[in-house]
Amino acid sequence: MTSQLYSRPSDPVGAGFVDSLARPGGNATGFLLYEYSMAGKWLELLKQIAPGVNRVAVLRDPSTPSGPGQFAAIQTAAPSLGLQINPININDANAIEGTIAAFARTKNDGMILTGSGPAIQHRDLIISLAARHKLPTVYYDRFFAVAGGLISYGPERIDQYRRAAGYVDRILKGEKAADLPVQAPTKYELVINLKTAKALGLEMPQLILASADEVIE
Repeated sequence: MTSQLYSRPSDPVGAGFVDSLARPGGNATGFLLYEYSMAGKWLELLKQIAPGVNRVAVLRDPSTPSGPGQFAAIQTAAPSLGLQINPININDANAIEGTIAAFARTKNDGMILTGSGPAIQHRDLIISLAARHKLPTVYYDRFFAVAGGLISYGPERIDQYRRAAGYVDRILKGEKAADLPVQAPTKYELVINLKTAKALGLEMPQLILASADEVIE
């Protein structure tokens, strides 16, 4: 049976790809795209760059295993930051536009975009709606910030590819995928789009700027 190496699922156990992270079993192993716990970091970042935010819309796809997991992590972090969390499903473009418009009718709102297929599919729409409604938004991947999103925090993909190459080498030399633990990301990158920050009237804290891996001007 051919061994399989993957790097995209955020919940390979829930999706049925492996028995456990430590002992995958079967013929698959790989690298997590992100851990649920990092969703709390998105909320912390939003509060740091926009301290006045009181309500946060969490854009998610509840039909994927990672959707409820990421949302639960955000909910857990919210009370300590004094934030109210509002879930918004992002399966339909028309529904996204109407729901975000309704959410943004009050002041001091922000958004978090969690990882999913629809998030990629509706990337440009979500970024444009965030700009239109002046909503500070934290994204889960660098390419959203590059495309005009305010700020992103997520795994450094190149590092994961390098580590995956090491697994490929070990499997080709005879090791079994079942014995190679599924690994979580070890390096993360923070990307800030200063042009978008200025358009939103936000002044980025110096501490955030100093810790950024990339600043887009």
